[in-house]
Amino acid sequence: MINYIIRRILLIFPVLLGIMAVNFTVIQFCPGGPVERLIAQIKGTAVEATDRITKSGGSEVSQSTSESDYTSKYKGSQGLDPEIIKEIEELYGFDKPALQRFFIMMGNYLRFDFGDSFFRDEKVLSLVLSKMPVSISIGLWTTLFVYLISIPLGIRKAIKDGTPFDLWSSFAVTVGYAIPGFLFAVLLIILFAGGNFLKIFPLRGIVSEDWQTFTFFHKIGDYFWHLALPITALLIGGFATLTIFTKNCFIGELSKQYVVTARAKGLRNKRVLYGHVFRNAMLIIIAGFPSAFISMFFTGSVLIEVIFSLDGLGLLGFEAVINRDFPLIFGTLYVFSLMGLTLNLISDIMLSIIDPRIDFESREV
Repeated sequence: MINYIIRRILLIFPVLLGIMAVNFTVIQFCPGGPVERLIAQIKGTAVEATDRITKSGGSEVSQSTSESDYTSKYKGSQGLDPEIIKEIEELYGFDKPALQRFFIMMGNYLRFDFGDSFFRDEKVLSLVLSKMPVSISIGLWTTLFVYLISIPLGIRKAIKDGTPFDLWSSFAVTVGYAIPGFLFAVLLIILFAGGNFLKIFPLRGIVSEDWQTFTFFHKIGDYFWHLALPITALLIGGFATLTIFTKNCFIGELSKQYVVTARAKGLRNKRVLYGHVFRNAMLIIIAGFPSAFISMFFTGSVLIEVIFSLDGLGLLGFEAVINRDFPLIFGTLYVFSLMGLTLNLISDIMLSIIDPRIDFESREV
């Protein structure tokens, strides 16, 4: 197992490199960028943008560079002095070839130096670390509640397979799977957060503004009060998938020979179910907890954070894309990818601990 873990850890780096290379290449072909955005600000009303150029060592206006070279390169740069555009490129590092910028970026990322945000004037690493607790809270609690609901429901459906309970619960699961989480979030806001009906839950934030003045138990209550609607919205799609998966695992185990043998020996149904079937059926489900968490952490929380104005990594990444803040985009992508690869490794380790019969050493990575 040790050799397998070492191989997987060593494999993380080339996989990270591939992920970053693909996304870096895609970004190069996307319209717009930090240079174009700052050009638009300079030509508009953004005096701060011009001040940043001056502070970075901008020179006096000069016509040494052909204006047509920049107007063909950057949309909206017509009429702007070429030296100003050149200073903007140097400010953002776009005066270097794309391949050179990529390897400089990856060299810095290996040291966890993500640079400064283009439009927040703050270290990217500080921003990521400050927003991470919110996203971890959403992902962790949602995953826990999904497991607490889905596993008992899936077991019950497997035992009652084909009964009216199974049919009605399957209908509910299908409806839950069909409704997107963000659409259900909007519905919850309309019903319970000051929309057209009740105002029971807060609309934004993970805690109240005066949270620090609360007592210990009041802080806990306020924390879950703010998380109630976002977690409920994420539960809809998450519990449906895991419920069906749990049911299928149990049905698959119930048809195996060792279950038939146990029942033939006269063992009670509960003893067979929870003494034998449960342990085997839950292997993959329990081992998949880290992957389920990272799935909630990545995909589910982005729109939910935007809708409920939760100041987490999802909202941070969304704002980075809108503002074409490349250091922030690639910094959050690097952190997400690294966490995903690490948690996948943890899933394999958990699986081997739960079931010692699984031997990763005997297969290739």
